[in-house]
Amino acid sequence: MLAFHYDHLTLALPPGHRFPQSKYQMLRERVEREPGRLRLRVAEAATPEALALVHTPDYIDAVLHGTLSAAAQREIGFPWAPGLPRRSLCSVGATVAAARAALEEGVAASLAGGTHHACADKGSGFCVFNDVAVAARLMQAEWHRRHPGGPGLRVLVVDLDVHQGNGTASIFRDDDSVFTLSLHGEKNFPFRKEASDLDVGLPDACGDAVYLDALEGALAEVWTRMADRPPGLAFYLAGADPHEGDRLGRLKLSADALLRRDRRVLDALLERRIPVALSMAGGYGEDLAVTVDIQRQTLSAAAEAWARWQAAGAQ
Repeated sequence: MLAFHYDHLTLALPPGHRFPQSKYQMLRERVEREPGRLRLRVAEAATPEALALVHTPDYIDAVLHGTLSAAAQREIGFPWAPGLPRRSLCSVGATVAAARAALEEGVAASLAGGTHHACADKGSGFCVFNDVAVAARLMQAEWHRRHPGGPGLRVLVVDLDVHQGNGTASIFRDDDSVFTLSLHGEKNFPFRKEASDLDVGLPDACGDAVYLDALEGALAEVWTRMADRPPGLAFYLAGADPHEGDRLGRLKLSADALLRRDRRVLDALLERRIPVALSMAGGYGEDLAVTVDIQRQTLSAAAEAWARWQAAGAQ
């Protein structure tokens, strides 16, 4: 376990886990080489009981025991393998750890996560379990135990992966305790979308100015609609896949625009003293080193926001 210090932003890392996607391994190695204010904290794997706050018992059992149907495996996008249950539990556990740290310190991040296509009863789009949904439900349950009889913990999901967060939207449909915002490519996967609380679909080849204007309008709408009961916790899916060099993104954002995006979201949350847990979400660059550069700059923006949160709390 790597050292974790309270004078650094928490980065939750799945335990004993070598990421199957090389970009996540590359990102971890980059953070280890250039930590700055970042320190890795190894998280515990999620438990089946935590998964059951979101996912159906039959689906959990099928993933953990290797009884997924061929059709279910095709929808996830890769076949079941003996290491899949452990990897999936670890990925969810890292987001849970980031959420707990965010509630204590204001800002924290997972080096993976953002598996927003997973629904209650199935996986999809390379997503097995929905890490943000599980973490949100677990944080709400823990909040209720600490504050019995009080108002519950309201959660905001800011999903800026280039693909719509259909699984998250379906899980929290008609649930006023979780507000879901998805800003995504309108014609990109999933082609059958679920209704988030606020969906903003963008055209293919959308560039910096259009994207950032759309984000500004979406955030303003969120604050208006949540004014009567502001969130006590946010999850930010900071996908790198809107980048112009992404193989699957189909948008045309520069790296500078993505940094401005991250700072705009983090600034808005900081202004309102809303704790936030980040997930890295998607990123499929032609050159994975470029994707890692973008995700590393997201973490740098998060560290800046964390430092400002700490400074404001000390005043």
